[in-house]
Amino acid sequence: MQRMFAGRLLRCVHHGRPPCLERCVQHLSAHSVRSSQRRSSPYSSVDTARYSALLKSVVSQRVSSQTPETLEEENQLIYGPVVESQTQAKRQKEPREPKILHPFTNSDGARLNLEGESVTPTRILIEKGQDRSLVPSVTRVLQRTLSPEQVFYLERWKKRMVAELGEEGFKEYSQELFRQGKLFHRAVEDILTPEDLGKAEDRAVRAPEVRGYLDSISYVLEDISAVRAIESAVQHRTLNYLGVVDCVARYRGVLCVIDWKTSEKPKRHLQNTYDNPVQVAAYAGALNHDDNYTYQVENGLIVVAYKDGSPGDVHLLSSELLLEFWRKWLVRLQDFTEQK
Repeated sequence: MQRMFAGRLLRCVHHGRPPCLERCVQHLSAHSVRSSQRRSSPYSSVDTARYSALLKSVVSQRVSSQTPETLEEENQLIYGPVVESQTQAKRQKEPREPKILHPFTNSDGARLNLEGESVTPTRILIEKGQDRSLVPSVTRVLQRTLSPEQVFYLERWKKRMVAELGEEGFKEYSQELFRQGKLFHRAVEDILTPEDLGKAEDRAVRAPEVRGYLDSISYVLEDISAVRAIESAVQHRTLNYLGVVDCVARYRGVLCVIDWKTSEKPKRHLQNTYDNPVQVAAYAGALNHDDNYTYQVENGLIVVAYKDGSPGDVHLLSSELLLEFWRKWLVRLQDFTEQK
């Protein structure tokens, strides 16, 4: 196109026609402007609004708001959903079943009495001299049987945090999260223990970071009654594992194994809690076969508290749903045993 205009320009000069020359120059200038407008930046196609939230979270704070579970969401946002082979998709649609389906509840009729609830909640401590290698904890079994995808995102999250905070900084960050969780659990225990009703307020004053968590679940605590156990050990001697339940109480009249959780990210859906339902099922199954408890629990409750005081999320696990997670727990326990 530019060659054609140049040819016309030469002809106009040769024949001495200034008006023609002026028109050629005008056409050539207009063409140049249009061409420069069409040469856009290679980044013009980037959807900046789509990534603005991600960019803001990275540059606005020293500690990354990313967690292992949000890294998977980030991957899908940037790269799109993972395209799986038909074999992988089929394998995921067909959940594994345990080789032996151990009963979730105890069929012993003498242990099915739900009356006579104790005023003082049970609190059984794990013996300090107990060999953990012989009787593994629920937490240890779940950590040792993570899926490859879970391991990948956990390692990626840890590397990112270490890169931002350094080894010592990441260690301090982890310790602080653990400390806050411990203080939160203690405050909840004090609220639910009749003789310690005044301690929760005092503890919240001494540790103001707990106040937001307590405000977050205050509406849930109003529906908790008939507390039977708090921070109490449970052991399944047949399956050889143990754990410590946060709480056993009635939630809106339904007896549940309750698990208190804190989170930096919203967990609006049960799937966002990952292995927590499996953990609750493991605790309930152990309690049902532990002679220290004279009742059965067939429901579970996961309560997620947030530091900023926003309303916590509640996930009720019905008896049918808890049975499904009990099967998943049996598979994980089976994998753990086979690893040994």
